[in-house]
Amino acid sequence: RPRPTFHSTSQEWHAAAGRRSYGKTMSRRALVGIKRVIDYMVKVKVKPDGSGVEKNVKMSMNPFCEIAVEEAVRLREAGKVDEVVVASVGADTSKQTLRSALAMGADTGVHVVAQDDTEPLNVAKILSKLAEKYEPRIVLLGKQAIDDDSNQTGQMLAGLLDWPQGTFASEVMVTDDSVAVTREVDGGLESVSLDLPAVVTCDLRLNKPRFATLPNIMKAKKKAITTFELADLGLDLKAHVKVLKVKAPPKRKAGVMVGSVTELVDKLKNEAKVI
Repeated sequence: RPRPTFHSTSQEWHAAAGRRSYGKTMSRRALVGIKRVIDYMVKVKVKPDGSGVEKNVKMSMNPFCEIAVEEAVRLREAGKVDEVVVASVGADTSKQTLRSALAMGADTGVHVVAQDDTEPLNVAKILSKLAEKYEPRIVLLGKQAIDDDSNQTGQMLAGLLDWPQGTFASEVMVTDDSVAVTREVDGGLESVSLDLPAVVTCDLRLNKPRFATLPNIMKAKKKAITTFELADLGLDLKAHVKVLKVKAPPKRKAGVMVGSVTELVDKLKNEAKVI
């Protein structure tokens, strides 16, 4: 069944855009935030002491971040931006994830040295400093990371920058001074128009990320990655969230084969008590 579609010029976005400073010239650059996470094909295991999950496994770029990188590269190929800068926050291993993004077609990388489990608010603060430094016309992020499922960084970044935001984007169309974003919402699709610069978080149906070819993987090794310490960005961050304990979900009981519809109804009524 077709999903309902809503259209809006969203005055609140334009009002937000009107509050930001126009003191600097906006560049034709896209800034993309990416995160290194446990590969989506790996079965996550909780540590015996419950302090977290085992991370001595295959790590990859967050799938939603891959979509954001792909969209930024497509914008450059369409002439909507001139340069794609990818940024990642974390330990030195984050550079491997940056190389993956560079192999997809990004132009340059930025590594901000921090703990791998830096919380969304602090990541947003870091990205806001990078946005001030690189002056992008658009910031693209994955809508959420598959490890913590926070879905917070993009919204917090837009708030810190006082820029309009388009979240859960399934379609992005950039013009000279605005971006039209089709959002996936509970009731269907919502279309909003945002003044640039803006923050957009990318949903699953926005695009299908390309595979990095061997020649591009080799080229990525020669592309520049700039490293910043938190002090270089004028930041001294503190944690606001503490993980008390991590527990694995309870194992599901094995299914039961029934011989008839009557037996199925009886079990649903008297055992499962769902009818």
